[in-house]
Amino acid sequence: MQELQRTKDIPTQVKNLDLVEKRRRQIAEAAVKLFIDKGFHKTSTRQIAKAAGVSIGSLYEYIASKEDILYLVCDSIHVEVEKRVTDVMAKSSGGRDALADIIREYFMVCNKMSDFILLIYQETQSLPLQWQKKVLENELRITGLFVEAIARLVSQGHIAPLDERAIELAAHNISVLGHMWTFRRWFLARHYTLEDYIEYQTEFILSISGQKKNQALLKEGA
Repeated sequence: MQELQRTKDIPTQVKNLDLVEKRRRQIAEAAVKLFIDKGFHKTSTRQIAKAAGVSIGSLYEYIASKEDILYLVCDSIHVEVEKRVTDVMAKSSGGRDALADIIREYFMVCNKMSDFILLIYQETQSLPLQWQKKVLENELRITGLFVEAIARLVSQGHIAPLDERAIELAAHNISVLGHMWTFRRWFLARHYTLEDYIEYQTEFILSISGQKKNQALLKEGA
């Protein structure tokens, strides 16, 4: 019930929690296509209900407004990204390759969901302040996974000692570099394959860490 717990503040008239989660997922999947094709403001709840295969009356049993649907869409995107990254972290054998694996999976899911990520950036401002805050919290939770991975490597001695602020900044860099493929794809895709982009950016991130570690070792030996 993790997904439902994250959207528990959205009012519903239905008591069956499994049905609420199922219908909300159904509504979000139908809405995201319309939002991408037509834009949030030009999409009506009646169109969403039709695409989801439910009546307009039934739709409003699970949400209270079109803004609620937009938040459900944003949350479903974050759930997918977070799940993919968490799964890789759980399977990781450790070492510097673990961070490379995490970066790769994150960049791959960002590529897969490029249109969805762009939708979040374009339409989040249409959400009420309470939902905008939730979207930002979801973004920070995903960045927190990168913080956790980098901190683990530092503690294991695989990369240079970094303080908390440096680790946090590095984690945000990874997050933004994944999104950059979405925003600059109009240029990047003409000059790099996705594999090239992942390889170069991963080498860039790891090489900086490696250089700092080597510098630290040189200072110790001096």
